[in-house]
Amino acid sequence: MKAKLPDIGKISPEVFEELIYPRLGRKRDSVIVPPCSGVDVGIVEIGGQAVAITTDPVFIVPEYGWERAAWFAIHILASDIVTSGLKPTYLSIDLNLPMAITEEQLEKMWTVMHDECEKLGMAVVCGHTARYETCTYPMVGGATVLAVGPIDSYVTPAFAKAGDHIIITKGPAIESSGIFAAMFPDRITEAFGKEFSDRAQDIFYKMSVVEDAMTAITVGVRDKGVTSMHDATECGIWGAVYEIAEAAGLGAILDKDAIVVEDGVIEICELFGIKDPYAAISEGTLIITCRPDFSGDVVKVLNAKGITASVVGELTPPEKGITVIEGGKERPFEHPRVDPFWDAFYKSLQ
Repeated sequence: MKAKLPDIGKISPEVFEELIYPRLGRKRDSVIVPPCSGVDVGIVEIGGQAVAITTDPVFIVPEYGWERAAWFAIHILASDIVTSGLKPTYLSIDLNLPMAITEEQLEKMWTVMHDECEKLGMAVVCGHTARYETCTYPMVGGATVLAVGPIDSYVTPAFAKAGDHIIITKGPAIESSGIFAAMFPDRITEAFGKEFSDRAQDIFYKMSVVEDAMTAITVGVRDKGVTSMHDATECGIWGAVYEIAEAAGLGAILDKDAIVVEDGVIEICELFGIKDPYAAISEGTLIITCRPDFSGDVVKVLNAKGITASVVGELTPPEKGITVIEGGKERPFEHPRVDPFWDAFYKSLQ
């Protein structure tokens, strides 16, 4: 293997292409969307229906507070599956819990998880729950979510075309700033005052794209609206735009100044040493590609739900690559490769 593993975080597209992609087990004709770098789900056809599948760690951070930690854990899982355009339906969950967790803590955590699954329409169908010596927070297991819908109702970057508009919801560093606000409210209060810190607490509950995605597709899908969706996790907006363009086999032109920014995000990032918020992890930010005739309607329905969003660019032929416009001037796109959140977060803990 020539490509190297990163020091921390997700493997690079190069490692995926060299090591993972050539070894995907038994080939089956029913797999219509196989694993692909930059795509959050796989899709199989069963009985004439599209079944979207996604798997992720169960991510629990007790320092958020058990209720917030459990809410976030479920919404991380659901946020991936809704990028298929299908509604979350079934959940299989494995909890490999630390020995330190108490019955009371587990009850708080699971009650919120159940409540959120109920709200989202997800049935828990199987799982495994245990405590083990070497298990530690935040990665306390794994989960698989399935979504089921008509075969003509899912979306993936394969449906995207040059000329499709790019829409971004909520803007940069939603997860980064939401986590800092939840874990370090005293530091934010000291820097910006209590009113600012209290408002910043609201960012935490923006760390989900479920409502964003389910709202966007009400306009229509494929040639009648949304063609693909991707949530901005590792490396934030820059990483997500790169991944969705790569998965579509296209280029992109992006106007940085057109991207919406939530109140308080830039100040929090500066306080904790994140120099480029657009490169920082941003669960809660949804990248949408859409046929140009329908992009205005998509932004309109999102705004009507209180979700900030804007058209920020478009997909281009692949030979044009990815270009960013900033201050009215074009510059070549540079993938950040390393998400600045992790270094800033661990320094803050120290």
